[in-house]
Amino acid sequence: MSKWVRNSLLGLEDLSEFEIMKIIETAESFALQEPKQSSEKSLLSGYRIINLFMEPSTRTRVAFEIAAKSLGADVISISGEASSLTKGESLKDTALNVKALGADAIVIRHSSPGSPLLLSRIVDLPIINAGDGAHEHPSQGLLDIFTLRQKLGEIKGKRITILGDILFSRVARSNLFGLTTLGAKVTLAGPSTLVPKEFSQMGARVTHNLEEALVDADAVMLLRIQHERQSAKHFPSLSEYSKMFGLNNRVLNYMKKEAVVLHPGPLNRGVEIESELADSNRALILNQVKNGIAVRMAILYLCTRSNNLS
Repeated sequence: MSKWVRNSLLGLEDLSEFEIMKIIETAESFALQEPKQSSEKSLLSGYRIINLFMEPSTRTRVAFEIAAKSLGADVISISGEASSLTKGESLKDTALNVKALGADAIVIRHSSPGSPLLLSRIVDLPIINAGDGAHEHPSQGLLDIFTLRQKLGEIKGKRITILGDILFSRVARSNLFGLTTLGAKVTLAGPSTLVPKEFSQMGARVTHNLEEALVDADAVMLLRIQHERQSAKHFPSLSEYSKMFGLNNRVLNYMKKEAVVLHPGPLNRGVEIESELADSNRALILNQVKNGIAVRMAILYLCTRSNNLS
């Protein structure tokens, strides 16, 4: 019988179909529990989870906090501005000190790709990647898959379009890895400067034509423009981008009537999506946020308790 054996979650690229589904199915069991009456409240009782967030975050940080507390763990969140990294301390020394203070697991967000992998080699603790540069954002990819399964059922064979800034998006990469592993047919779309043809080597269809990207999609996942990771302009202006690739009532004519819309946030209303569509029944954006708690509960539980699970 297959077992969950990982004590860290660094990305989705190396996860098997079994491992992805183990997290999703565990999250589904947590999601069925009544809020504040969960029998899972003692599963991580006595554990100390450190959220080490070196980049700004609202949804991910808060969801990890709620997830840990829902399992009975103690949670301490440290921002980049409040850490000794601002005084020149290395990430290695920060992690070693956090371990010495009694941490049982570290959830890390960092601007440098590979930071979670580095920590996993330095400290003998579960390391959870909450986003590392433009590399991966595995918990976001998993909660997106969770949300899609709620709406579409089986992922295998479904057509999912990811639209926007693919080049600089860790969310796009995690979703691409996770969805293709589960058998989805993924299309990456946006300006040619942000969606290079090379992505087709990762198992996706690449297009720079909006109608082609939307016409057969069962779901469309929008991404914001990652200005903070770009060193040069990749299109003339935001208004130009919105006219060519923004999702609005006009381009809904290209889409199936039952197709749904996702967005990992934060939203740039009027750029990648119009407010009317973002607030409509077709959008699963708040479902994603809510589902992020159950998915992160599953991640924390499986990684910290991996030696006791079958």
